[in-house]
Amino acid sequence: MKIKVTSLYVDDQNKALRFYTEVLGLAKKTDFSQGSYRWLTVASPEEPDGTELQLALNNNPAAKAYQQAIFQQGQPAIMFYTDDVKDDYERIKARGAEFTMPPDYSR
Repeated sequence: MKIKVTSLYVDDQNKALRFYTEVLGLAKKTDFSQGSYRWLTVASPEEPDGTELQLALNNNPAAKAYQQAIFQQGQPAIMFYTDDVKDDYERIKARGAEFTMPPDYSR
């Protein structure tokens, strides 16, 4: 069994799509709308058929409470893997991402 899709709640799907594709470098995988509902996913260009990240609109009160609580606790909602932390950090930073702290290369 494999994980196919995991969800991340976002306040603005277009803004999230720009961040995850233009800043982080992920690729848009699925973008389907039906009425006001939009199913939007991104995936790693290194594994286009791997796990997808759904950028789910945060229009549900329970989801919004969850999102805010996780943020206030400083819990990561998602973690990424890289072969070169320094290179990816510099690339993402140059594209406008803000970090709460730089990576620790001593580990």
